[in-house]
Amino acid sequence: MNAVFQQDDFNTPAFVKPPKSLLRLIGKAIGDFGLIRDGDRILLGLSGGKDSLSLLHCLHHFQRHAPIQFEFGAVTIDPQSGAFDPSPLIPYLASLGIPYHYVKEPILELAETHMQNDSYCAFCSRMKRGLMYKTAREHGYNVLALAQHLDDLAESFLMSAFHGGKLKTMKAHYRIEAGDLRVIRPLVYVRERQTADFAKASGLPVIVENCPACFAMPTQRHHTKLLLLNEEKSHPKLYRNLLSAMRPLMREGIEQV
Repeated sequence: MNAVFQQDDFNTPAFVKPPKSLLRLIGKAIGDFGLIRDGDRILLGLSGGKDSLSLLHCLHHFQRHAPIQFEFGAVTIDPQSGAFDPSPLIPYLASLGIPYHYVKEPILELAETHMQNDSYCAFCSRMKRGLMYKTAREHGYNVLALAQHLDDLAESFLMSAFHGGKLKTMKAHYRIEAGDLRVIRPLVYVRERQTADFAKASGLPVIVENCPACFAMPTQRHHTKLLLLNEEKSHPKLYRNLLSAMRPLMREGIEQV
């Protein structure tokens, strides 16, 4: 089920101005990696967490103030889990005047019959990504924006090295294998604490995801997050140094985008 909500359905937009520090880092990422081009139609993957809500308002700001022209909408995948209800986002997005696509899919139910040699988290992630691609295609978007930040990239980098024996992390900008969509990550220079601070200070309606399949026990990513945060206490420049090390990996394939 894909419900579409437009600006005229509800009230006048209520703009939230992001902090300059956040806008500066996102603007630098846009410039460094060529994330947004004139005429792009961008679809933001909106979970309702602090990161995607922060990116929502930053893209909303850039749409009104950036020198390039682009269209912008959002999509939320509702996995129909009793522990996670993102439906309060529907009136919130309408109040902002942002085109919104709310997609319901019984992912928990599907996992029971379709998941094979995989974790629930991996199955859910693939399902959500596929549904976001489908929504983008159906509504004429050519870019999918995701809200992973620098902390996420650093965690992925270490997990790949520790558990996979590879130097790898999330890319800032790439074209999917099918060739028809670009994926961008405008928060790659932003720390998680910055999105948390913005969400709290602005009173953003954060939807807490509490999936029993994912949070029943600590994950490798959570362990890696704690390791990095503890190490940062002794080495304040840790994330700056990790960014320097990861930058070539983040740029892989940009020449073909």
